[in-house]
Amino acid sequence: MPDFAYIARDLAGKSVTGSVTAASTRDAAMQLGSKSLFPISIKVDKTRQVRKTGRVSGAQMASFYGQMASLLRSGVPMLKALSVLSQQSGSSRTLRNAISEIKAKIEEGESLPDAMARYPKIFNDMAVNMTRAGSEGGFLEDALERVSGFVEQQEELKGKTLGALAYPVFVMGVGVVVVTVLLIFFVPKFEGIFQSMRAKEGLPFATELLLGISKFVQNYWWVVLGAIAGLILLLKKYLETSEGQYRADLIKIKTPLIGGVFLNLAVARFCRVLGTLLKNGVPILRSLDISRNAAGNKILSEAVSSASAEITAGQRLAKQLEKSGHFPPTVVEMISVAEESNTLDTVLVDIAENLERTTFRRLETVIRLLEPVMLLILAGLVMFVVLALMLPVLNSANSLG
Repeated sequence: MPDFAYIARDLAGKSVTGSVTAASTRDAAMQLGSKSLFPISIKVDKTRQVRKTGRVSGAQMASFYGQMASLLRSGVPMLKALSVLSQQSGSSRTLRNAISEIKAKIEEGESLPDAMARYPKIFNDMAVNMTRAGSEGGFLEDALERVSGFVEQQEELKGKTLGALAYPVFVMGVGVVVVTVLLIFFVPKFEGIFQSMRAKEGLPFATELLLGISKFVQNYWWVVLGAIAGLILLLKKYLETSEGQYRADLIKIKTPLIGGVFLNLAVARFCRVLGTLLKNGVPILRSLDISRNAAGNKILSEAVSSASAEITAGQRLAKQLEKSGHFPPTVVEMISVAEESNTLDTVLVDIAENLERTTFRRLETVIRLLEPVMLLILAGLVMFVVLALMLPVLNSANSLG
């Protein structure tokens, strides 16, 4: 997020200057208003640059937030706690360097969340805003502990998903390797035998097709690899555009069998982030802005953005989410009840946990169905190669018979 330099007046009418980290000028004005400051001028501060760094694993970030919370709760001063964490041998060099530079910025008078916001690839918007809420509300240790717990849960979710998909991906890779080896090394050995058969009585269509594919792969393998690489590059470039991301996310949630899995996981991420932010005192409009990006789906992000605009006009969140048509009816109903009972933060986290449990059961079922399907496809490809090679021999035997 960018930094904004401001000139404002306090309640006594005194001029105050400084800078804040915010997503937009409007958000910066809201932050100043929460501090009883009346902005006169807000401009992007070009003197405070966002640092470009590598990424840090979720496990290391969860450990950092948890250890930071423990040190502060034990009475260790913030600067000392950061100094200790910057020397942790288990942390990556990228994280250690970032912590050291954050410590230096705090010594210069900058707040912890503002210093963290300089490293968006390490500290995401959710962590920065929860830290800001904790710093301003006097519950920094609790906020850091909740961030740690959230990151751990997200890492566990990611691990389960990758673990579930590992075997199907492995089977697909083995299938590609097996078929490629057959086409390049095994099928050409029959070329001499089939030449005489082709001259006498011709070859079956399947055999001719197999020999043609094999010859093409042998002679133009570089074209095949180049075409695949080119398609991947073009697809990657397209997916970096807004239209590409939108269409990819639309395909994800509309795909039969697995579309519901992608949608429910995105809704679960949105609910968990929103509930966690609200629980830590982040205003609802700011929480919605952060959580819609955390959902990881452009379709949901646009739906939540539209809902935010209506909430500003005094509408209920549940009603606006229902209008989008992308949120399950049970989720909408639970949010509606939670808004009436003023327990939205707690209910949203419960919704996320329930959705994740039911979605993973569904994901496991889909993958159990996917495994035999992929094995059948692999067996079918190998069977095609074998039959295409055997058909001329069988035809010749029948002719002799």
